[in-house]
Amino acid sequence: MKKIGFLSFGHWTPSPQSGTRSAGDALLQSIDLAVAVEELGADGAYFRAHHFARQLASPFPLLAAIGAKTSRIEIGTGVIDMRYENPLYMAEDAGAADLISGGRLQLGISRGSPEQVIDGWRYFGYQPPEGGSDADIGRRHAEVLLDVLRGEGFAQPNPRPMFPNPPGLLRLEPHSEGLRERIWWGSGSNATAVWAAKLGMNLQSSTLKDDETGEPFHVQQAAQIRAYREAWKEAGHARTPRVSVSRSIFALVDDRDRAYFGGSGQGDDKIGFIDEKTRAIFGRSYAAEPDALVKQLAKDEAIAEADTLLLTVPNQLGVDYNAHVVEQILTHVAPALGWR
Repeated sequence: MKKIGFLSFGHWTPSPQSGTRSAGDALLQSIDLAVAVEELGADGAYFRAHHFARQLASPFPLLAAIGAKTSRIEIGTGVIDMRYENPLYMAEDAGAADLISGGRLQLGISRGSPEQVIDGWRYFGYQPPEGGSDADIGRRHAEVLLDVLRGEGFAQPNPRPMFPNPPGLLRLEPHSEGLRERIWWGSGSNATAVWAAKLGMNLQSSTLKDDETGEPFHVQQAAQIRAYREAWKEAGHARTPRVSVSRSIFALVDDRDRAYFGGSGQGDDKIGFIDEKTRAIFGRSYAAEPDALVKQLAKDEAIAEADTLLLTVPNQLGVDYNAHVVEQILTHVAPALGWR
């Protein structure tokens, strides 16, 4: 059994060919899509945050709005770039969104990936520690976030406050109990997956990772998941962790599907460089008639290892079509593979 949701980057462009021609379109249609897929029986609505781009950027207003308009579906991110974040302010925003949704927030965070501008985190006021890198910024901010989400007091109260304080040191408010256990780390390597396990974070693994062995993407990703689970076990955490993978998967059931994606599902993994020295492997897309799609996906070792599958959606094609994409996977593919 798997939880199945969608992952949207929230692209928008003023082009006449786009179904999302403004930031407002992308935000409002994201809410509508979350409502639609909840009605279809899907399990999650997740969003990527990118700065300085015509995409979704600040996720918490969106997540809070979706939380208020839905009742069951998980709402989450995949991922927030922690190099840009004030972790204390983020803890307040996340606590508010989680309370509005009734405890359905699944917060994916990461050190980030190459962005639209050079060292964009500098414009947000952050600098690497002496001798460190921008990755150190992201990991340090993540550690602070995890610490304050425990809900323990740490701030010295004012002896003459405007409003009465509870006794002892003060914590951030609003605090949402249980949110600390619903933080996920977006990992691009085996080493960071092990690091996330030690800190008690769930694991998100996307459609790219460091090419560490030269094997097919899904084989490397499955090995990453197994290394994560072994590290989790060694760390002695009491609860069972969750693991998600994301995929571009399209069931070709009508002429629209064939026109949009009929030629996109037969390719192989791709190799590239996400910076000057990091060789990465990018996982293939899947697009085929349902019967063929089931056979292809049955061979994906990483999907088999994960408990949650996030379907990357082409959000610029509009709410109705994206709901159709999700519905076809839920109807024609998931039952045949024993996911539902």
